[in-house]
Amino acid sequence: MAQEYPVPRFHFQVDWGGAKLSFTEVTGLVMEREKIEYRHSDSKDFNKISMPGMVKNNNITLKRGKFESDFDFNTWLEEIANERVDKRRDVTIRLLNEKHNPVAAWTAIRCFPVKISASDLKSDANEIAVESIELAHEGLKLMKV
Repeated sequence: MAQEYPVPRFHFQVDWGGAKLSFTEVTGLVMEREKIEYRHSDSKDFNKISMPGMVKNNNITLKRGKFESDFDFNTWLEEIANERVDKRRDVTIRLLNEKHNPVAAWTAIRCFPVKISASDLKSDANEIAVESIELAHEGLKLMKV
């Protein structure tokens, strides 16, 4: 019988509205539902009942190395100003196994940038410049692959 191990988290791919880009880090893949607590007036129990409520969407943060003449993040932030709906994108993040096949995939629907961060600059550092983009979205779905 073959030994099975959990999938490592370092091998992933991001589909960015048609283009596949490389990122160093993806955070914020959180699926959360608010809880509604309720107690009706004639309840003989001294406790509340819980019910599922609205879905809460956390922002997704993507980080990657900065390249010369690459201003995609800033261009998208400017394009989305004034709610230009046609500039929103679906973003799909795929976790890959050792054979480069997806084992899990998350799709964030109708994303738009809310924050762009440039790398900290330091004269005695020896690291690459990393930029990040924070995306708001209208829903995160775990897709079966």
